[in-house]
Amino acid sequence: MFTNVKLKLFTFVNQNKTMDYLQLATQYLELKLKGKYIYLDNILPLLNSLNSDFEITQIGKSVQGRAIHQVKIGTGTTKILMWSQMHGNESTTTKGLFDFFNFLKSDNEIANRIKSDYTLLCIPMLNPDGAFLYTRENANKVDLNRDAFNATQPEMQILHSVYKSFQPDYCYNLHDQRTIFGTEGFNLPATVSFLSPAYNEEREYNEVRLKAIHIINNMNNALQLYIPNQVGRFDDGYNVNCTGDYFTTQNTPTILFEAGYYKDDYNRDIVRKFIFISLLSSFDGSYENVIVDKELNNYLKIPQNNKCFYDFIYKNVKIIDNNEEKIINFAAQYTEAVQDGQLKFVATIVKIDDLQDFKGHLEYDCANGLFESKGEYFPKIEDKADFFINNLTEFNNGVKII
Repeated sequence: MFTNVKLKLFTFVNQNKTMDYLQLATQYLELKLKGKYIYLDNILPLLNSLNSDFEITQIGKSVQGRAIHQVKIGTGTTKILMWSQMHGNESTTTKGLFDFFNFLKSDNEIANRIKSDYTLLCIPMLNPDGAFLYTRENANKVDLNRDAFNATQPEMQILHSVYKSFQPDYCYNLHDQRTIFGTEGFNLPATVSFLSPAYNEEREYNEVRLKAIHIINNMNNALQLYIPNQVGRFDDGYNVNCTGDYFTTQNTPTILFEAGYYKDDYNRDIVRKFIFISLLSSFDGSYENVIVDKELNNYLKIPQNNKCFYDFIYKNVKIIDNNEEKIINFAAQYTEAVQDGQLKFVATIVKIDDLQDFKGHLEYDCANGLFESKGEYFPKIEDKADFFINNLTEFNNGVKII
């Protein structure tokens, strides 16, 4: 196996190693974007407010006729293509992207260096129909991240067209992941996860993947200062229909970003700061020769994503089933839906088991108290998590009422 490789890597080098990324993420937070329900009407005024450093272009329309825009900034030779909200209900990276735009608008020395060394082409909302409907799919109920090879949908055709005309040196594929993921071996929430996608079924590593891995390692190093052991590595099973895998097969280093869960941050207004940190630190570091074995080993040391969490776990619950008393554990998970223009989180019972291999973001020990809901003494899958313990302690929408 080769031991080093010449990379066409970022020319920006951070001179201030004590830079507080989190302070910058807070300073440049876009206050007009909050919560998880972010759709086109929310970002249009922000696009219009960008200064002359930014070139805004409508590049097409969605299935339902909503505009899709690109934002171009910088004059450098290294070209990076980014897109967010390919899945309409995954908005955290969109917020982080606009926070990053605010930083690039500034006269910060680092921002000016990025703009001089790079050309960034960003599609902040690839799936505006899905964003409005708060669905993963587009209006034709197609998952755009499974349409990369055939490109049957107008939104994916737009991304293909931009990719072919821009010919990026790197791609950033920006997503959210569910609250069920933790970091294997640590059982902490996977607050941010990354992936250098495979280019073949064997999931081999080539120079293209290694370029992406180098950047991921830089981002991981920065994030460990703020969320130690809460950075995950996404599964690299190969599927050419997935956008990252497809672009990697086209010999473009591509990085999957996954914004996940942070304590008590279901609206992901804290996690967005870690996306900002990821974006900024991705420009931190440049090497003519990268030691392949070291880079790959460091990447593989990032713990894999592991499905080990539920939003709620209730332990030591007494139930009566067929006139027999039992002690069980059960779990509830939030579902998300837009009602009257507002995003609602509804806790629903999803698992009844010993759950010994799982953790809850919020856990309750019910101390062998008797479960009761609507006159029944055992939980039911798909019921709302509204119940009493010992007819005294009330749980509403999953949470204990004090």
